[in-house]
Amino acid sequence: MLIGVPKEIKNHEYRIGMTPAGVREVIEAGHQVMMQKDGGTAIGLTDEMYVAAGATIIDTAEEIFAKADMIVKVKEPQPNECKMLRSGQILFTYLHLAPDPEQTKLLVESDSVAIAYETVTDNNRGLPLLAPMSEVAGRMAIQAGAHALEKAQGGLGTLLGGVPGVAPAKVVVIGGGVVGVNAARIALGMGADVTILDRSLTRLKELDSLHGPALKTLYSNTESLESEVLAADLVVGAVLIPGAAAPKLVTRENLKSMKNGAVLVDVAIDQGGCFETSRATTHQDPIYNEEGIVHYCVANMPGGVARTSTFALTNATLPFILNLANKGYKQALADDKHLLNGLNVHRGDITFEAVANNLGYAYVAPSDAIA
Repeated sequence: MLIGVPKEIKNHEYRIGMTPAGVREVIEAGHQVMMQKDGGTAIGLTDEMYVAAGATIIDTAEEIFAKADMIVKVKEPQPNECKMLRSGQILFTYLHLAPDPEQTKLLVESDSVAIAYETVTDNNRGLPLLAPMSEVAGRMAIQAGAHALEKAQGGLGTLLGGVPGVAPAKVVVIGGGVVGVNAARIALGMGADVTILDRSLTRLKELDSLHGPALKTLYSNTESLESEVLAADLVVGAVLIPGAAAPKLVTRENLKSMKNGAVLVDVAIDQGGCFETSRATTHQDPIYNEEGIVHYCVANMPGGVARTSTFALTNATLPFILNLANKGYKQALADDKHLLNGLNVHRGDITFEAVANNLGYAYVAPSDAIA
């Protein structure tokens, strides 16, 4: 199979779909790889390294989209990229379709086969291709939040860990999944007063066993959520409903009762955000103020540490890339129910139920679509 890896074009997005080591594995399995010129240069992955791994360097994304059997990316295709997709061409990347009707419409019209990293599953009910970036985003959420709390950024002017004689900042993490756990870990390490809320008692017990009394755990309901958010210096939104739009858990009215200069970091922004006042921002212009509250809502947060993120992502995606290339997409999907769960769009049909429900499309079961 001929695999194409274009350069990412989203604002300040320096990640690349495959590392040189990943390319070498794919080529040793008998396939070909085209990399767009300078696709990884910004993070120290030079064209020479890709050539040494066996890849062919291509000048333009247009040529890659025109020739490749499968496109491997990091971020969702931008409108001009969607329009370059060919009928039957495989697209393997993050999609986050539920809050993005324009991208969904363009992918349906392209007649391509779009497999989303974020809905591929595993035997432990996890999301193995989302997890690496969730780990990065959770850890980054605290350092981004700590910076936003500085007075010059519009924040309260509070040091996350405090100092002797001065109380630390109160950090509230909504959601005890991969993002939430990693955010809590870093916040605890910085000396903050950390509370995590979740609706799974089993998960709260696990977190209590893991961190002990250093981490406060609360069952998430309207009252506990509101009480914690209003008292917080920093709130991290780490809520995920796989493939679906995130629920709006913090309202504009809540903001009016929060501390002036408190910070919200919405890691769920790729799925529409879990705060009513959230709107996607960029690394170039990451924060804004609503109702006196600083919002950090960067939609490609792991892109801020693009080198670490690229290596972590390739480690996770490479086995799936090899399966798709070795077997062809229909056989690979038929043989692996977890990879099949990643199929979101197939030749004009929406094959992920939450996306169909959110955006008003007819749903076609993925197994029926590939039959």
